[in-house]
Amino acid sequence: MTDPHRDLPVFDQPSAVEPGLDPAWVARAVATALEEDLGPAPGRDVTTQATIPAEGTGTADLVARSPGTVAGLVVVAETLRQVASRLGLVVPTVTFHAQDGDAARPGQVLASLAGPVQVLLVAERTLLNLASRASGVATATAAWARELAGTGARVLDTRKTTPGLRALEKYAVRAGGGTNKRMGLYDVAMVKDNHVVAAGSVRGAVEAVRHTFPDVLIQVEADTTTQALEALDAGADFLLLDNMPTPVLAATVTAVRDRQGRDAVPAHVELEATGNLTLDRAREVAETGVDYLSVGALTHSAPILDLALDLRA
Repeated sequence: MTDPHRDLPVFDQPSAVEPGLDPAWVARAVATALEEDLGPAPGRDVTTQATIPAEGTGTADLVARSPGTVAGLVVVAETLRQVASRLGLVVPTVTFHAQDGDAARPGQVLASLAGPVQVLLVAERTLLNLASRASGVATATAAWARELAGTGARVLDTRKTTPGLRALEKYAVRAGGGTNKRMGLYDVAMVKDNHVVAAGSVRGAVEAVRHTFPDVLIQVEADTTTQALEALDAGADFLLLDNMPTPVLAATVTAVRDRQGRDAVPAHVELEATGNLTLDRAREVAETGVDYLSVGALTHSAPILDLALDLRA
């Protein structure tokens, strides 16, 4: 009988997404997820360990049940490694038939896992939870990336991520064709209205950040054209244009571009539109000339991509 898996593509690595996920972060995330499922190490799966002999081996396929963009395959091998270590069994082998960032169709085999069946089934839910979540974020991002194609603008994520999974979700945004702005509160300064109130003015806030943390870039939130130009004068590196109707946004972009390269304003100021953005108006917003559209829904509202692990009979 013909092997239906014979002609599947094979990849040495599960991802070509750059930058990749830190292996130490992956190990910590998997360990936390396994402890939730199995209890403190070594933990136990009372169903699998009671019904399947430790010496039993088999092969399972990681399969896409829905169309979408794949991400999170990078967690598969680490999950299997940690489960095998907990159970004192051999680590299953993984053959990847897709990479993070690939488009997947329903029924497509993304990876094949071979080894102790106990390990495969104990690892199943953890690797599915992480890969399904990441693939859902990548799928949502890819829809925005397609809508913005050819405009010169890119879709950005935000800090509205699942606690503990930020690195995975931001990696998934990259896999879907988006980009990351800042990873947290530590790497880019974001001056918002509350900071302005506390500091007394936009200039006061910008100068305070510049004095205290001279190594970081400073972004300032602006709701009006006047506020955007005030932020430029204060020395902002880039601007967050928040909740502006498209005509106001276009006028603000024009006003900022007219100031570029003059009066100590950089030759190109990066502009980011955010607030009440939807796919159906993404292109009109991009065509105002902004560099980025910032979309919190990429991570806080993306549904998972339906993935499954099917044990071969």
